[in-house]
Amino acid sequence: MNDTIAEIKSRLAVLAPENIEIVDESAQHAGHAGARSGGGHYQLTIIAPTFQGQNIVARHRAIYQALGDLMQTRVHALSITAYSPEEL
Repeated sequence: MNDTIAEIKSRLAVLAPENIEIVDESAQHAGHAGARSGGGHYQLTIIAPTFQGQNIVARHRAIYQALGDLMQTRVHALSITAYSPEEL
């Protein structure tokens, strides 16, 4: 696991997830402006009870807030799929 994925998982722990899957898709974006600046492209699937009753915008905001400055530095693009356990 690379350092950025470990850091993403660490920061998302505040959401008390039951499951987190992160795929580094950076290699598929070689030559892209974000890739040149060092920011990676990631696909995130997260299941957390805290998402119960929240719409997609609220879920994404919670994730972005948890990740903080990573979104301006080490993460250029993040594709998010977020569920509560009841939705599975």
